[in-house]
This record gives sequence, C-alpha cells and structure tokens, in this order.
Amino acid sequence: METIIIKSEDDTNTEKIKDFLKEMKVSFTSKKKKEKPYNPEFVKMVLERAESAKNGNTVTINPEDLWGSLGLK
Repeated sequence: METIIIKSEDDTNTEKIKDFLKEMKVSFTSKKKKEKPYNPEFVKMVLERAESAKNGNTVTINPEDLWGSLGLK
C-alpha cells in the first residue's frame, strides 16, 4: 500500500480528482482545510476595541463639522 497526498487550492480540480479515484475504485479520505477569513491579530484588536467602546471609551464627532473634526477644513 502507498499513500499519496494531493493538495489542491482549486475545488474544481479537487472534485475531478475525487471522481477519478472513485472511478478507479481507489479508497481515499478527504479533509477540507478550515479557512480563517481574518487575521487572528486583527480579530483580537477589533474585539478589544468593541469592549473598550462598551465601557464608554468612544469619540463623538458632529456630522455637521465632520471635516473640521478631522482637521481637513
């Protein structure tokens, strides 16, 4: 028995390979890599800022003076 590891980023190719193996009556196992859509450091920062905002640490900007508040007048 021999083990072959195939890594594919393209789902279309992966399905073709699986179909081929099924047709050849070759047993195989498949694992999909769980993708993390966001960088963990970024997620941590956002959650910390949200917690800080819940504690009242916010800045209020008057929409009538938005550009002036940003120093862009």
